[in-house]
Amino acid sequence: MLKRFTLTLILALLACGLRSPVADADSPRVKVRWVDDGDTIEVAGGERVRYLGINTPEVAHQDKPGEPFGDEAKAFNKKLVQGRWINLELAEQQRDHYGRLLAFVFLADGTFVNGELVRQGYAHLLRRQPKLRYWKQLLELQRQALRQKKGMWSLPVANPEKFYIGNKRSWIFHRPNCQFGRKTAADNRIRFRDRYEALYHGFSPGRRCKP
Repeated sequence: MLKRFTLTLILALLACGLRSPVADADSPRVKVRWVDDGDTIEVAGGERVRYLGINTPEVAHQDKPGEPFGDEAKAFNKKLVQGRWINLELAEQQRDHYGRLLAFVFLADGTFVNGELVRQGYAHLLRRQPKLRYWKQLLELQRQALRQKKGMWSLPVANPEKFYIGNKRSWIFHRPNCQFGRKTAADNRIRFRDRYEALYHGFSPGRRCKP
């Protein structure tokens, strides 16, 4: 069941007086202080928020180069939320292993930030929870972006394979020569004829073999 906010964060925000002038007790809001990248922000009070259900290309970090469309995704996210008040909807698993809050993010006018990033081709779906709210909406937005070749979907497929292996349990797909694809149990295995088909069905590319 989704919650609007964690109690500790609400108390911290109220203590600091960091509430939107139009927010009420049923819809607490926070102000975005900093944008880390396409899917991570920091809000007033110091909490870092990771957008739930999506993943954007990486920006450059220290000795690691950025991925194609990483800077564009960050810029678009910044344009959407930098310095603005947002509403957060948190899932039961409220934090990831980095301690960041996992949230669906909405602007005051109702704009679904996670969905906008997907719709414009700056993010792909990342299904970590079996019952992910807005999943159908996000999937349709991704299909729309794929059909229209928006954002990163305008790029040619790097080193295309004859087929790809998906894992129905993790919702990740791999190259056929990837050890994680080969280790996928038969009951969880699904074969896709190309990358487009895997993405169209909501599967996310594996981080290791980068299909």
